[in-house]
Amino acid sequence: MKITGLSHLFKWENLHNWWLTKYFFFPHCIYRVRETLMESVRSFKPASETVTEARVLLVGPVGAGKSSFISSVQSVFSGRVINRAMVGSSSSTSFTKKVNVTRTALVLCDVMGVGEGESTGLTLHDALSVIKGHAPEGHQFSPEQPIGAETVGFLRKPSTNDKVHCVNCEKSNITVWIAGVHQVALLTHVDQVCNATRSDITKVYKSKAIQQTVCHAGELLGMATSYIVPVKNYCSELNLGENTDILLLKAVDHILQYVNLYFQDDSD
Repeated sequence: MKITGLSHLFKWENLHNWWLTKYFFFPHCIYRVRETLMESVRSFKPASETVTEARVLLVGPVGAGKSSFISSVQSVFSGRVINRAMVGSSSSTSFTKKVNVTRTALVLCDVMGVGEGESTGLTLHDALSVIKGHAPEGHQFSPEQPIGAETVGFLRKPSTNDKVHCVNCEKSNITVWIAGVHQVALLTHVDQVCNATRSDITKVYKSKAIQQTVCHAGELLGMATSYIVPVKNYCSELNLGENTDILLLKAVDHILQYVNLYFQDDSD
């Protein structure tokens, strides 16, 4: 059950400068940048002596790209494009799914899509149950049957290993700050935002349209833009691309920094 570099967090402007310096001005560095990020993610270890794997929950509406992101990250570490059928393909009753990514210490948790209200899709109650570690893997979600002590496999006293250490939201209306978990937002489908990124994904940090979209997403989610990371998932591609890999790896690296902040906060 696995997934989650550079050694510090970036604000949007710093990400922009980092990308320009290492990538646009020195395009021959693309392989080195990719390998540096790969090694950073592979060498990640949770900043907790009692935890062996970091757990990241992906939440968002149907079609936000949660499952595609998991498949895309798996693809990067597998060396080939993988398209798995995941759990968020519809808003109907679905289940929890935890995914291993080769040679990493991260667990990506996929759940059903967030609904427009408490009567459809993933509810706030059930999302918090997953975050707090009470929900068993494979649990069948239903708004009419919220997770509780009577749920089969319910974990009454979850350990830190069972809990979610970071929430990755994709235009979700789920509010998780009350659970004490850091949030990171993925801006998916960046190749569809403007003509510049549609024709050349390396222009993602030069595009004004992307910057405006990031700011708008921050306003919708109530998050600083430094918590929002643009990515492009593998969808119809048959082969991996280094440009897409770098965006995905940077997103994972960014998430992992907040995972360790969770452990630091938890130890205080």
